[in-house]
Amino acid sequence: MLKSIMQFTHSTKIPDLIIITPDAFGDERGFFMETYRENLFTENGIEVKFVQDNHSRSQKGVLRGLHFQKPPHSQSKLVRCTKGIVLDVVVDCREKSPTFGQFEMVEISEENKKMVFVPQGFAHGFVALTDIADFQYKCDNYYNKESEGGILYNDPKIGIPWPEMDYIISDKDLLLGDLDTVRGIF
Repeated sequence: MLKSIMQFTHSTKIPDLIIITPDAFGDERGFFMETYRENLFTENGIEVKFVQDNHSRSQKGVLRGLHFQKPPHSQSKLVRCTKGIVLDVVVDCREKSPTFGQFEMVEISEENKKMVFVPQGFAHGFVALTDIADFQYKCDNYYNKESEGGILYNDPKIGIPWPEMDYIISDKDLLLGDLDTVRGIF
């Protein structure tokens, strides 16, 4: 068996949500790391075929989310921050799950190189904590505009303790519904 070049953390409070920390090999020139290796992901319970890569850039205070794609266009995502720092937030939207409505927060950055595997049935969002944050993610299904969905970032039923700062939020994201609006979707 191949020596693991990534650590997979399955001990989050929400089953199926996995935090991945790749090993980076660095010297005076910079670093090298693998960010995806199918056999290691499969060995760790992540059996998806990624079909789309996305990249966003945000300035400090930009809050994106909490987004998801409705079936049959639901997406699993492998997310990472390649410049700056973001606070990544994932909410379980699977109504039959014992962790429905619960969230997990993970600070991911170019320094810690952590990645988060977000399964289908979860809402996802993040806030940029640095002047510039580049956020990249792989998806296992293609984006479909008609399948967009989401939850308002500050829904009191969820109670996410976002950091205190001035937020920049799209008008579309400010119109998202509360947790009750996702019941029966997943």
